[in-house]
Amino acid sequence: MGLFDKLKQGLTRTAQQIAERFDDLVKGSDAPEQRMRTIDPDTLEGLEEVLLMADVGVSASTRIVDAVAERQRRGESLRQLVREEILRVLDSAEMGRSSVTQVSPRVVLIVGVNGTGKTTTVGKLANQMKKEGLKPLICAADTFRAAAVDQLQVWADRAGVDMVRAREGSDPAAVVFDALSAGRARGRDVILVDTAGRLHTRANLMQELEKIRRVASREVPGAPHETLLVLDATVGQNALVQAREFMGVAGVTGIVLTKLDGTAKGGMAVAIANDLHLPIRYVGVGEAIDDLLPFNPEEYVDALFQEKW
Repeated sequence: MGLFDKLKQGLTRTAQQIAERFDDLVKGSDAPEQRMRTIDPDTLEGLEEVLLMADVGVSASTRIVDAVAERQRRGESLRQLVREEILRVLDSAEMGRSSVTQVSPRVVLIVGVNGTGKTTTVGKLANQMKKEGLKPLICAADTFRAAAVDQLQVWADRAGVDMVRAREGSDPAAVVFDALSAGRARGRDVILVDTAGRLHTRANLMQELEKIRRVASREVPGAPHETLLVLDATVGQNALVQAREFMGVAGVTGIVLTKLDGTAKGGMAVAIANDLHLPIRYVGVGEAIDDLLPFNPEEYVDALFQEKW
């Protein structure tokens, strides 16, 4: 199965929820006799409802509907106008993506609350990078839960990637230091640091994250070079609350949106791009090791409406 087909399959539940209503709007608005007319208010209201059903969010939905309403039709289809405006929202966030640094090893922190799929994302990301020809190393910096480290070891073994771990209760920053030293000695390209799942209300954990960042920056110039926040798509708009809190303390540079295959809220990607102005780096569409996909805005929009436009 190709990447687009996997993404399309992952967004099936979202697409099924919005497809019939959206198709009815398009058929009425894009009929030949309607093409040169402005879009009527009822159609715009219906479009907003469709977007809200997909959890695009109030702010992004309003932005898209207003933009569609302001454009002169001149024969353009409603379907095409909606596609272009969604892409405009996604592309505006992609422009904020930091360029991939050439320093080696590149240090990537993976952060998020427990239950988002953070640990499995690290293993899948290591597998993805290995397929791209890189040599990743995993750092198990979640030293509070032995089960989490054991789970990460399983994923590291699946990906065929080395992992640096320490005894339960060890200082996470010390584990990061050891991993960076090991990465340099072994000639690794990327160090993926799995941090403990934390809530923004846990001040001690947030301070620990700051310590990890300080240690990394001392050992490798510019580290961490990327901080990816893992968000669970199934929690919908609550994910935005989590993200805002992490942005304030963790220096988040990009988003990994997981569990798209288990939700009808696939429009979350648009809400994230619009509200947080952060690029989505990867999306999770299943439990297999190959089910973490690089985010492509055009393919995402195609899959959201279950067709090539």
